[in-house]
Amino acid sequence: MKYLRQIGVILLVSFIAELVRLLIPAPIPASIYGLIILFLCLQFRIVKLESIEETGNFLLAIMPLLFVPPTVGLIDKWQSLRSIAAPAVLLIIFGTLATMVATGAAAQFFLRRQDRGNR
Repeated sequence: MKYLRQIGVILLVSFIAELVRLLIPAPIPASIYGLIILFLCLQFRIVKLESIEETGNFLLAIMPLLFVPPTVGLIDKWQSLRSIAAPAVLLIIFGTLATMVATGAAAQFFLRRQDRGNR
């Protein structure tokens, strides 16, 4: 019964996120709204971590398995995707490097700022 309640909380947040996505005409997926809503609920103690922790850990543990169907779909459509494979790989590499550089720069900025505040 505990797991049903936990998955119910997660599904309720997902449902609310879908409603928010319908109400706000922005190109943001409902899953992002759901993450924000769940974070805020946890932060303001509307939802206690214990009330979703075990189911959340289970979902994290099986996450690699959840990538199998999309990967099979990509393999199935390989003939259609072959023409854009090289540009896609270059964009993925460039995007990953840009994200790493931006994250590192932001982390250094905030660490330096924190060090100045501690003096």
